[in-house]
Amino acid sequence: MGFGDTAKKIQTLADKAERTYQKINELRSEVEETQTTVLDTSERVQQLENEMAEQRAVLDAVAREVGVDLESVSTEAHITEAEGADVNATDDAASAESDGGEPADDADDAA
Repeated sequence: MGFGDTAKKIQTLADKAERTYQKINELRSEVEETQTTVLDTSERVQQLENEMAEQRAVLDAVAREVGVDLESVSTEAHITEAEGADVNATDDAASAESDGGEPADDADDAA
């Protein structure tokens, strides 16, 4: 009788080991696929960065040729972007206030 119980326990252990081995192999495959995807993505990103650098060089050359001040254009773009962010923050605060909430600045004053 003792040998039957031992054999049963060994078989259960072997079954669990087999399932664990299969799961490890599945995980290994997934990790290899992920690594391949990461490497492919890295290569594509590098190619895109190179293309952008080339395009930037062409745009800079064209801008100089036609007399465009790139620094002022860049500054204006950043100012416009910052103003847009300020408008969105103000709209969010006004929206919170109209929903019955308090704007973030007023909440600090009330505390």
